[in-house]
Amino acid sequence: MANGNTLSEGQLADSAASFLRAMKDRLGESADIVYREMKLGPHAVIFVFVEGMGDPRHVIESILKDADWFSDSPVGLSPEACLTFLKERTIALGKVGEVRTYPEMMSQLLCGQTILYIEGARTALSAGTEMLKQRGVEEASSQSVVRGPREGFTESLRENVALVRRRIHNTQLRIEHQKLGLKTGTSVAVMYLEGTVDMAVLQELRRRLNAVKIESVLESNYIEELIQDSRYSPFPTVFNSERPDVIASAVLEGRIAIFVEGTPFVLVVPALFVQFFQSSEDYYQRGDFASFVRLLRYFCFVVALITPAFYIAITTFHQEMIQTTLLMSLIGQREGVPFPSFVEVVIMEVTFEILREAGIRLPKSVGQSVSIVGTLVIGQAAVEAGLVSAAMVIVVSITAISNFALPAFNVGISVRMLRFVLMAVAAAFGLYGIIVSIIMLSLHLCSLQSMGVPYMTSFAPFRWNSQSDALLRIMRRRKKS
Repeated sequence: MANGNTLSEGQLADSAASFLRAMKDRLGESADIVYREMKLGPHAVIFVFVEGMGDPRHVIESILKDADWFSDSPVGLSPEACLTFLKERTIALGKVGEVRTYPEMMSQLLCGQTILYIEGARTALSAGTEMLKQRGVEEASSQSVVRGPREGFTESLRENVALVRRRIHNTQLRIEHQKLGLKTGTSVAVMYLEGTVDMAVLQELRRRLNAVKIESVLESNYIEELIQDSRYSPFPTVFNSERPDVIASAVLEGRIAIFVEGTPFVLVVPALFVQFFQSSEDYYQRGDFASFVRLLRYFCFVVALITPAFYIAITTFHQEMIQTTLLMSLIGQREGVPFPSFVEVVIMEVTFEILREAGIRLPKSVGQSVSIVGTLVIGQAAVEAGLVSAAMVIVVSITAISNFALPAFNVGISVRMLRFVLMAVAAAFGLYGIIVSIIMLSLHLCSLQSMGVPYMTSFAPFRWNSQSDALLRIMRRRKKS
């Protein structure tokens, strides 16, 4: 039997008092750790669970039904035999396992399971009695659609996995579990479709996840930052979504989904540039309309990226490119403005970013109103005060609206950051600086990879068989019988 001298090895104590002392040494005198002591015949039994995370009532009620059997059993019946009887015949739960060491027991207990210890036994039982109150399935707030499913992920990993599995009735669907975070022990699940997934990508993902050494994992971005290919690129190389249909579609295409306990955002690798311009609604509409909207998104990406820089360049260095009537109008508007075009744009862009951030942080009931009214009032007041021109307000407004048209929020953030860089280059070098910057940006995009897959796949390297769902969404065709 294990005794107090072997506790450091992780083995279970052979007496109830030693077991309780060992548990409290590891968990402290936490008020939410409940120890329930009972007698089953000649044996002392201890239930341990975390209040609010585990509900042992079903286990205890099942055992009490067989209390007479324990009372009538011979005194010499071993504790291991009692545990076997409880596991195989008494506890009517689908998830009952054995734990042999304290670290293993801690892991199960802090996940909401109930530990059942019988004095003198070398093992204990772990019963699946998790009772975590979770937010119900609601509509995804960051990726809304006009037509399509309304379900969105929740903070429960098991429920999120079930939402995807409900859409993929395939025996090849595989799910691998592991825990990340040295202090939090956060549950992480990797989902892929065997036979469709690229095994080289899967092995690379496993290697990167196994290399993650971090104190805590509280959201999927903790993992995203550690497994992405280029940490210093403004463009995301890991896709995320809170829509089950998007994740199911990605898995069916051969990608890998990464679920993290405690967040509704699921990661997808490898991520391609074209993927950030695709919306789930593209596949719920006619192909011609979806193609038109997708091309519009690419156009909005270009507009949001270079419009302020282009305005600075032509008004500062290349006035000859402006039509005469328009040029005279711009000159008239800027007659009383004390700042150059670059300073004008910076003032308006920074002001808009502040209003956007304030609208996010304010309560929902007033946030949207404040952001819209604030933009209108401040823009109009700035024009009347002569701080900026009316054309500048139009340029910044078009830029902001185009930024909102991008379906992926993280790509919108990348555009917002790069916009300021291009504005500075345009103020210093004009159109030449913009052209050189775009060439450098294109080279950077072509150099990126996501889990070893080229980021610009479909375009560079060019793949003809991928063009049906890159710039356009070609209409589906009937298969000939």
